Amino acid sequence: MKKRKLLSILMVLMLLAGVMAGCGSKSTPDADGSGSADGEKPLKVALMLNGTLGDKAFFDSANNGIALIKSELQNVETKVVEATYDDTKWEPALLDLCDGDYDIIICGTWQMQEIVSRVAPEYPDKKFIVYDTSMDYTAGDYSNVYSIEYKQNDGSFLAGVLAASMTKTGTIGFVGGMDNTVIYDFLVGYIQGAQTVKPDIKVQSAFVGDFSNTARAKELALSQYNMGADIIFSCASTAGDGTMQAGKEVGKFIIGVDSDQAMLYNATDADQANLIPSSVLKRVDVSLLQSITAAQNGTLEWGTRASLGIAEDCIGLADNEIYQKIVPAETKTLIGEYSEKIKSGEIKVKSAFEMENQEIVDYVNKVK
Repeated sequence: MKKRKLLSILMVLMLLAGVMAGCGSKSTPDADGSGSADGEKPLKVALMLNGTLGDKAFFDSANNGIALIKSELQNVETKVVEATYDDTKWEPALLDLCDGDYDIIICGTWQMQEIVSRVAPEYPDKKFIVYDTSMDYTAGDYSNVYSIEYKQNDGSFLAGVLAASMTKTGTIGFVGGMDNTVIYDFLVGYIQGAQTVKPDIKVQSAFVGDFSNTARAKELALSQYNMGADIIFSCASTAGDGTMQAGKEVGKFIIGVDSDQAMLYNATDADQANLIPSSVLKRVDVSLLQSITAAQNGTLEWGTRASLGIAEDCIGLADNEIYQKIVPAETKTLIGEYSEKIKSGEIKVKSAFEMENQEIVDYVNKVK
């Protein structure tokens, strides 16, 4: 009798333990705290950078997008991989993520377009988001790829308005990373905006040849300052730090790019920050948050491209304490007016993507 009673008690205890274990598994969060109380599988998102963090521009903005995703969305797990600027590491890094359990893999820049075009069809069950470039959807089945392009030419038009309004010499400058279509898109918008304010303005322009050579960027910027430019628009990612150094060395202005560079420098170098009246914001971070939110809601249109600009809050000029302090009131008013005209379609900004190569060259050379 005692033995049967003991066995009954043990069976009850085992049943209770099973129930408690089941309840516990439903309420336990994921490793990063993003677990779902009802046991729903988390959305796993990975960002692969074909560069490194710390550029105070493009890749830092993408990384901030992941931070926004983690803070503003529920039940999402994230990972960021820095594949460095060594292009031999990019495809292996992407393949490693594809072989993992990630649902959505994000990467960007035109340099990744060809790699994604090879990899995405091999992993039809994975979803890919590529930013700052677009797939050729007529060349294959890329129904699992969402492309994000930016209207950087619109923001650059406003940078041209700013530069032309603030120059004392009538000559402004531009230092780009690689001479590709995206960087030329910045440049032609910049020229158009500047000419709208000062039709006879001179615009010196040069290209580093990559996005990491800060010494070369500094050399080019110093040359432009020596030729009379008193404000330079820097579009060179990590290499752009060289443009910043040049501006500080001669005490002249620099317009930043992608992120709010004045605020990024302000934490460590206030003198440098005070030479950056504004930056053309390419809000990679906002666009990634918007995309993952739509993906989680089931409304993202995979297999399509999006073109995001001022109207979508993904392009604009940084308005911060330094902008308010050093940009004249009449210039700020002018920038606001032109921003609204671009948004409404009253002003159509030129785009390098809609120009032939020789047309771009001629357009750039005529203002030098």
